[in-house]
Amino acid sequence: MKGNMEERARDLALYIIENRATVRGAARKFGISKSTVHKDLSERLPAINHSLYDQVKAILEENKAERHIRGGIATRKKYKGV
Repeated sequence: MKGNMEERARDLALYIIENRATVRGAARKFGISKSTVHKDLSERLPAINHSLYDQVKAILEENKAERHIRGGIATRKKYKGV
């Protein structure tokens, strides 16, 4: 089981780096919850591969900084009927 969690954390990190995906997008792709993605990336990944963790952390920080913009665009589309 532990090997599977480590492999999943590594696969999540690679997916997020390659696709510049959000936590929500990665959770949807892998069929797991957002909290599991967070736990894998914030707790398990640094112990497995710290350089990969640094790359993922940079992307997640960027996503966090931009989320209010994405939310505004989604709300605009919702009310414009697009």
